[in-house]
Amino acid sequence: MEKAVKEAAIILKEGGVCVIPTETSYGLAASIDHEKALERIYRIKKRPSAKPLLILVDSIIQAPIDRFRLTACARKVMDRFWPGPLTLLLPAREGLAFQLTGTTGRIGVRMSSHPVAQALVRAVGRPITATSANISGMELPKTIEEVREQLVYHRPDYFLDAGKIPPGPASTILDATVEPPAVVREGPVSLEDILDACGRGPS
Repeated sequence: MEKAVKEAAIILKEGGVCVIPTETSYGLAASIDHEKALERIYRIKKRPSAKPLLILVDSIIQAPIDRFRLTACARKVMDRFWPGPLTLLLPAREGLAFQLTGTTGRIGVRMSSHPVAQALVRAVGRPITATSANISGMELPKTIEEVREQLVYHRPDYFLDAGKIPPGPASTILDATVEPPAVVREGPVSLEDILDACGRGPS
């Protein structure tokens, strides 16, 4: 697995696209430094261009965000639920690729709890994407075989196989740029748990 992670990291640094494991499903990874690779992901999974790609980081310091605009609640939620299946919409730093922010001024950031995903982000040394490796609207792929069955016409450059991903939904997406924070997509982390972490009960 260590060798496979190194191979995948080299491909990502050179502008390729890889299938990688996360704690919720297999995902499509590209370095945020390679805009053509980001564009390929949209073609591979037939993703609407208006939907930005989330990214994985190994620390909040690595995230391309405006840290001066982070809310106290956002910091508390990171401390409680990262690494884990929680994607935070955070204020984006200026100048990022359109594929990462769209017109929103926000970027989806997550720190994965999957050890292979963690090792890959460290090996690349930069944030990478991790949108699910499926055709948009289809089932989340839990095995490499399921990925191959869906991504027939536009193949990624490398498949990093870490076995079957446990059953479960996609990550919770939380808009942490607003007060109180708002759940955009329900997932493993509940709104009640998030509000508890922020020191407030449900309204």
